[in-house]
Amino acid sequence: MNASRKFPKTRLRRTRFSPERRSLIEENKLTTDDLIQPIFVKEDLDGIEKIDSLPGINRIGMNALDEEIEKLKNNNIKAIAIFPVISADKKDELGSESINENNLVCEAIRQIKRYADMAVIADVALDPYTSHGHDGVLDETGYVDNDESLEVLIKQAMVLARAGADMIAPSDMMDGRISGIREALEKEKFVNTIILSYAAKYSSKFYGPFRDAVGSSMNIGKGSKDTYQMSVANSDEALHEVRMDLEEGADIVMVKPGMPFLDIIKSVKETFKVPTFAYQVSGEYAMLKAAIENNWLEESVLFESMLSFKRAGADAILTYAANEIASKLNK
Repeated sequence: MNASRKFPKTRLRRTRFSPERRSLIEENKLTTDDLIQPIFVKEDLDGIEKIDSLPGINRIGMNALDEEIEKLKNNNIKAIAIFPVISADKKDELGSESINENNLVCEAIRQIKRYADMAVIADVALDPYTSHGHDGVLDETGYVDNDESLEVLIKQAMVLARAGADMIAPSDMMDGRISGIREALEKEKFVNTIILSYAAKYSSKFYGPFRDAVGSSMNIGKGSKDTYQMSVANSDEALHEVRMDLEEGADIVMVKPGMPFLDIIKSVKETFKVPTFAYQVSGEYAMLKAAIENNWLEESVLFESMLSFKRAGADAILTYAANEIASKLNK
């Protein structure tokens, strides 16, 4: 050995030497508290029904809902986001079924609340209910009318709050919907109902399997949501959207999709320092699962993807892999 050789004073590999050392200096850790499981409840379904484009995820009939919630509880999942799959004959131009006090999602919320102490997030948007597949009401030209849509969305939010939803989650991207919903909630004394705003929701191509799951893909056809969801090219606009929603009364903001927009999550968290969620959407989940099932990637990429959200600043993640990840975290 050369006696005159100079060695580095700092060796970062010292702290990587063993699993025990590595765990001591981990900057971000994933727990079941970080995970929210989206579920699909389907009308007139007996049991469960596989969703081909979402491996491992099923549509759930009301008679199978308690069993599904029990599985989530056993894995220490504390929150779910619920999405309805309603009968085609209940869809119309105005999404009228969304304001029915006894619609599918309201019945599901009440059933879950009778059975489990679990936080329920209920989506506010009209796309599962409209015959055209858009999140709002169309005018005579086919354009989504912002202010006409607000009237229905506010009514929908109140129907969900009365059913027992802990968090109202407007995902429609209409201007002014947060202030309208907040005012309505306060007026009816729902002062502790959280508004989780899909504040920065992009017009992304990663949503395909979700639209298949709720049955809106056939309705919207080749149409797009570009006139109300954000352009994937924009980042400053996301901060504008988030600021507006916070000023209007949002309690938590969310970025959707997740992994393609980690920079947005980081910017939102650093700028506003408010509770910030991320949604690992259906397309993200589906491509990871497909790669795992074909042995192109290791299963641990699901954990890695969760840590990427935490590292970017997300306080919680909606992911279809929540229950699967939780079952491994609990071992």
